[in-house]
Amino acid sequence: MYLSREWIADKERRKKRGVPAETEHRTRHERALEMLAGRGKPVPHAWVAGDDEMGRVTWFRRELQARKEQYPLAVPGNTTVRDSEAAVPPQVVTGPGRGDRKGPRKAAFQQVHARCEALPASAWTGLVIREAEKGPLEAEVVARRVESKIDRRAVGFEEVLFVLRQRTAGGDRKYDYHLSNASRKTAPAEFARVANAEHRIEQCLQRGKSEAGLADSQTRRWEWWYHHRTLSLLAVWFLVRETRRGKKCGAGVDGAAGAGRVGADPAPDLPMRYAGADRPKADRAVAA
Repeated sequence: MYLSREWIADKERRKKRGVPAETEHRTRHERALEMLAGRGKPVPHAWVAGDDEMGRVTWFRRELQARKEQYPLAVPGNTTVRDSEAAVPPQVVTGPGRGDRKGPRKAAFQQVHARCEALPASAWTGLVIREAEKGPLEAEVVARRVESKIDRRAVGFEEVLFVLRQRTAGGDRKYDYHLSNASRKTAPAEFARVANAEHRIEQCLQRGKSEAGLADSQTRRWEWWYHHRTLSLLAVWFLVRETRRGKKCGAGVDGAAGAGRVGADPAPDLPMRYAGADRPKADRAVAA
């Protein structure tokens, strides 16, 4: 649970609600790094993904880089980057008695939305992210090696700017910008898959709110809040598993979908015998 500084400073309120004494204020990024340090190794993973609130903080990306965690993190459209792959003419320096001297020159820093709008149509690659209920989810993608900048200073290491462009229902184009420390050789389809998976987590939480009461907690104590969240998310996990199981095979007579042979329709020529079906059975629960 995230607690504000006001909550952390109120000792009487913390004691009344059962908040552990060792609990301190942590930002969203600090808590993410703590979870990675404590639970990252037992949970197999290849990527760390997050929204633009996570990606806009440069020190967080730098820390993931130091921990050898591979990430694609969304960033705002006004993030400033320099395209390392852009063709730039050499710089010419002149001076008295020196003559002309050519030196290296780098591309100028631009905001990512302006940089993407200036790219030619040939720079974009079309692909299908995944199959959705209303048909295939299509998008155009581009990946460029860039150097980002914050507080008028360069970050210090290169990243891949991965941009996902999709058509909205109104016909406009929607851009999603990501910075990643993955190899430039990473396939655009893999970038798109991971970026889309981050949205799946939001969908999972939304399903928990609408179907499993995730947002309906009426608890007033620390441990009760955790109990409610745990049970709600377990219920979502169960619903997702059952949905997938139901898509693989249909339900038989009085049987759950995907239950294999249990509850399946018997063969037409199979003789059936119902021994004692009309006899009332004792209710063990009532007897107990």
